[in-house]
Amino acid sequence: MRILLAVASRHQGTWEIGEVAAARLRGRGHEVDLRAPEEVAGVTGYGAVLLGSAVYTAHWLPAARDLADRCADDLRGRLVWTFSSGLATQPANSANSPLEVAALCDRVGARGHRSFRGRLDRSVLSFTERAIIAGGRAREGDHRDMGAVAAWADEIADALDSLPATVPLAAHRP
Repeated sequence: MRILLAVASRHQGTWEIGEVAAARLRGRGHEVDLRAPEEVAGVTGYGAVLLGSAVYTAHWLPAARDLADRCADDLRGRLVWTFSSGLATQPANSANSPLEVAALCDRVGARGHRSFRGRLDRSVLSFTERAIIAGGRAREGDHRDMGAVAAWADEIADALDSLPATVPLAAHRP
């Protein structure tokens, strides 16, 4: 299946999560286009879409939210999964605004949302970002679990592989 994996990442940590998921899905026989959300004009031609974002100040990055808003109707006709990468010492679901993520997932008809721990390198942060992180007492370092990312991608590949080839994708909505 042709899959769009759109990832909004400010300092490449979330992008690298997308790279792991894309490699795993490709290894399972899927064609995956890994793109930044601002590079995506539409989702035509994709049977499935994975949309992810880094979480800053409890929100997805604007580019990911914008893609979800621009393509909401078209996304609802596809198989969609979402993911977040948050503060380095806690899964993104603790850093996310739960109502905002739930509303976004509902708007695009997502089959599920996964939160992953992030990476924190203070040397690449702006002054404002460092001030916010200081308030959150986040620990520096790479706290991502790429094994969990690969397992999540395998779950998606299993779900895609279990679909009957003769039934239109829209019929597989939850």
